Amino acid sequence: MQINKIAIANRGEVAARIIYACQELGIGSVLLHSECDTQTLAYELADETVCIGESNVKDSYLNIPANIQGALSVGAEAIHPGFGFLSENAGFAKACKDNKLIFIGPSAEAIALFGDKISAKKLVEDLGHSTIPGYQGDNQEDEYLLEQIPKIGLPIMIKVAGGGGGRGLRIVHNMEDAKEALESAKREGINAFASDKVFLEKYMDHAKHIEVQIFSDSQGKVFHLQERECTIQRRHQKVVEEAPSAQLDSQLRDEILSAAVKIAEKANYKGAGTIEFLVQDNEFYFLEMNTRLQVEHPVTELCLGVDLVKAQINTAQNKPLFWDQEDLVARGHAIECRIYAEDAFNKGMPSTGKLGYCYYPMGPGRRFEIGFREGDEITSFYDSMIAKIVTWDENRPRAIQKMIRTLKDTIIFGVKTNIPYLLEIVNHPDFTSGEMTTQFIEKYFPNGLEDSDLSSLEKNVLKQASRNLADASSASTHIPSPWEHSWEVR
Repeated sequence: MQINKIAIANRGEVAARIIYACQELGIGSVLLHSECDTQTLAYELADETVCIGESNVKDSYLNIPANIQGALSVGAEAIHPGFGFLSENAGFAKACKDNKLIFIGPSAEAIALFGDKISAKKLVEDLGHSTIPGYQGDNQEDEYLLEQIPKIGLPIMIKVAGGGGGRGLRIVHNMEDAKEALESAKREGINAFASDKVFLEKYMDHAKHIEVQIFSDSQGKVFHLQERECTIQRRHQKVVEEAPSAQLDSQLRDEILSAAVKIAEKANYKGAGTIEFLVQDNEFYFLEMNTRLQVEHPVTELCLGVDLVKAQINTAQNKPLFWDQEDLVARGHAIECRIYAEDAFNKGMPSTGKLGYCYYPMGPGRRFEIGFREGDEITSFYDSMIAKIVTWDENRPRAIQKMIRTLKDTIIFGVKTNIPYLLEIVNHPDFTSGEMTTQFIEKYFPNGLEDSDLSSLEKNVLKQASRNLADASSASTHIPSPWEHSWEVR
């Protein structure tokens, strides 16, 4: 089947990423966007645009009928959901099929299977692989659930069965907080996923987060594209990702890769997916499967020389990939940092407004996934990620050094960014040695950065920048050039 036009049910850098893939394949692109997303790179790149609703996500990016109608209104044959929003919504995948639209992703049945964390764990356990110890039964009475916690052993995690990406998750360190945490998780489950069903898991306190990129082609053959490490997380949201893992025993790696392929095969999976594990004390435990493209997919692409988005589109057209598993070997090392519009010195508080001058220092082994440019607006309606910076080099130390140089040379005016925060992370001894665990942020940067983390020179630069920005906002005739003052700190 030939796809001539793809509707993109997403925004920001992932929408731009999909549009680039469409351009290379000679396929038309349609951006399905909200009212406030007209000042974005994706809006400028798309061949066509359709406004599907107001800025609130429930009225636009989470509105299934609006997305379906938007795609049909311009004659699109397929919808690519990107990641987030409706990308792991089985109802959306089914609605696409019911309206004769190709959903570029797995089947609705596969999404539903892995979207329910309890059914996913059962599948994995039936294959003989370990899951995190806990309770995942049908008895959802609060009193009964609270009785299970001492049996599992503190600390534990309360997780909404239909949740993901850190949503509907609470960590309990003592029984005094357990009841409130349980009630809070259930409330979020109702609001975000229309279900308050939860399960309990042992909290792994010195684990590494390892995930395997899998891909099943149009003939049902499942490939693994090696592993990524996503151990650096803040509130269960990934901050820095890399491929391959910084520290992983070769035998354990082979076992994890093999397990991931078997899980995908058992589920009759099709397309791109990521199977996530926690590794602790040389044992690995299934965590979840994400039935979509991952934010961190570029590190895999750089190390393996593949294009996962084009592979998704070609698979949706039943075209072969011409891959051989033995050729899918990681070469060199890649690291990705997510650039957010946020105040690194105020616990990551989002920073909104129009972007000023932006400079991304291009160079060998540097890749920039950009969603917004100078003049575009970062609003309070959505995730505040501006771009992703990815560096590749022949080994991990050199990839880290390249990332440090690239972060230092990146300039973004108009909003505050987390670049200082990222620099502290990739310079930290636990990161450079590869010994970090999922507790890294909580241990070293629980409240972001403090002013004391700045040198006197950096403090003076920030003060001067603040004065100049204030002067610019009050002046009606003159906007200062960023080069009038030495704002860039090497």
